[in-house]
Amino acid sequence: MMGNGRTSPRATSLLARGEPMVWLAGFGLVTGLVMVTVLVVLVFWQGLTTFWPRPVEEITTRGGRVLMGEVTRQEDYQPEPGLAGGLEGDAARAVLDELDRQGGRLHRRLVRTGNFELTGEHFRWVADYDVAAATRPGWALVFERMAWGRFYGTPIAFVAGDSVLATAPEKVWELYRKHHHDHRVDLDGAAYAMRTLTADGGTEDIALADIVRAYPANRLSFAGKVGLYLARWGEFLTAEPREANSEGGVFPAIFGTVLMTLGMTILVVPFGVMSALYLREYAKQGWLTSAVRISINNLAGVPSIVFGVFGMGFFSYFVGGRIDALFFADRLPNPTFGTGGIMWASLTLALLTLPVVIVATEEALAAVPDSMREGSFACGATRWQTIRRVVLPRSLPGIMTGAILAMARGAGEVAPLMLVGAVKLAPDLPLDLHFPFLHPERSFMHLGFHIYDLGFQSQNSEAAKPMVFTTTLLLMGIVLFLNAAAILLRSRLARKYTGSKF
Repeated sequence: MMGNGRTSPRATSLLARGEPMVWLAGFGLVTGLVMVTVLVVLVFWQGLTTFWPRPVEEITTRGGRVLMGEVTRQEDYQPEPGLAGGLEGDAARAVLDELDRQGGRLHRRLVRTGNFELTGEHFRWVADYDVAAATRPGWALVFERMAWGRFYGTPIAFVAGDSVLATAPEKVWELYRKHHHDHRVDLDGAAYAMRTLTADGGTEDIALADIVRAYPANRLSFAGKVGLYLARWGEFLTAEPREANSEGGVFPAIFGTVLMTLGMTILVVPFGVMSALYLREYAKQGWLTSAVRISINNLAGVPSIVFGVFGMGFFSYFVGGRIDALFFADRLPNPTFGTGGIMWASLTLALLTLPVVIVATEEALAAVPDSMREGSFACGATRWQTIRRVVLPRSLPGIMTGAILAMARGAGEVAPLMLVGAVKLAPDLPLDLHFPFLHPERSFMHLGFHIYDLGFQSQNSEAAKPMVFTTTLLLMGIVLFLNAAAILLRSRLARKYTGSKF
């Protein structure tokens, strides 16, 4: 009690006012945002820089070996103990100097040497201490080929059969640009080819028919680099893959991903909405309804590979096998529907995402005030008329939220697809211009499975690594586009039915 008769305010702790929880909640939010931002920035940076052309270097080692290629990565590493003791002369001194300068670590670069049919390797690590000289030859060409990966060399002749048409690099390059896209044989039918000098001093003729793209890496202007960058992106988005999926494009995978996601959405949304309508509007609330809801929530936590096993066993083998026996008996034992296909994949992912749609739809239906239902009943409307004209329109934004979540999850799933239809290479698209146009029995390519194949199944993992980030970026873009379209539709519905707030 203070002297003027007023009571002093009671001191309250920060814990009582909840301030520590505010800071803790804020810390959790910031941590989540930082993690997501780092992931997105990493994928965007790696994905967007994959197709930017790099200069070609010619490196001469202290042992006299000459390498030519693009430096794709550089790093500092911890050398083995006693490395300098096993070297002699300048190499030993270079190692000791670099260890002194960098605190016991050495620097090395990963060179994409290409020319696999000649060297048996695509990449080689080169340590700085082992480099005697490094230059950038003005006329070093990079060849992107239909097979065998990239090739690096210097042009020394342009030939047609046994005839040499040019030997000067400028003239060889001019003839290449003239004949590569117009015609790849001369009037007598002799195939055009570029004769190149490789880094080890050998020569190799590369037929123009085998060349996808060639360019003088060290002579490109900025505009030329931008043009090459855009051409590579165009090929990536519109062409078929080659070189065990590590080169070329991913158009079949884009097509398969979008078609499968749309098919899954068309299947799951109606059944999910009908299930939620019955549980919320028609079913008598009791222990049985509660058990059904618990089962649905438990299904949301089942590993996706379990759905894949179910889809393979029930849809592919049981249902598909019966269809083959009834309608395609003449093709047996080769299955038509009794194996993986885009229809079975869509149905499997529809089952996988069904709990998401049911739960979101139920929440949307529960958010509609009961007074609106009672007002409709008071006007003489039946239960179905009330649901169709009052409840469903005001629930549509919430239902669209469930569809968005289902699309986002379904588009990124990989494990079930490996069992019910996704393959490494599918030359025939599930949708084409030939009757019956839609071929639900066909296998398909999927961007998620393509990423898995590049990252874990590729024989040339270093060459495939940049493509992993680029394909991931593309998959994120497709999911974002599909979600943005659904969100736009949801916002329009929300504006139309202003009474619905979700």
